[in-house]
Amino acid sequence: MKAYVFLANGFEEVEAITPIDLLRRAGIQVITVSISNDKEVVGAHNIPIVADTVFTAQDFNDADLLLLPGGMPGTNNLNAHDGLKKLICKYSSESKLIAAICAAPIVLGQLSLLEGENAVCYPGFENQLKGANLLYEKVVKSHHIITSRGVGCAIEFALKIIETLCGKEKAEEIAHSIIH
Repeated sequence: MKAYVFLANGFEEVEAITPIDLLRRAGIQVITVSISNDKEVVGAHNIPIVADTVFTAQDFNDADLLLLPGGMPGTNNLNAHDGLKKLICKYSSESKLIAAICAAPIVLGQLSLLEGENAVCYPGFENQLKGANLLYEKVVKSHHIITSRGVGCAIEFALKIIETLCGKEKAEEIAHSIIH
């Protein structure tokens, strides 16, 4: 299994690092990707992270998951990246797994990928989830899309991804190992 986590300046650190950590514990190969030409990406709370690669250095044909952390202005920076949006649309058309947390589901909403899907996001961004059936749960999986509400849901978000990719037993094993 392989996952790409896309990092843009201003990303929410917990929403990126928690899934990266837990997915790796589950045996999923996680590649962090800076959407700029610089591997160093600075989070919303001024924590610099060095990504594994940059967007232009990958073809992304081999992934099982594309993951978008939220945060501001990170989400707006993701949403402004045409190459990333084309990739997300390609994955969605192939029903490959896409996960977005906090404000990041607005990227999917503005691409009309949430039409008729159950979805959640950080409070205040609901009007940007075009056509979605809005729920108020911590994490929602609807077909090939997983959305979550924010920082406080990062563990549940990561565990839902693990359950989807590796099965319920692996998700329970990881949850138990972190005393969740």
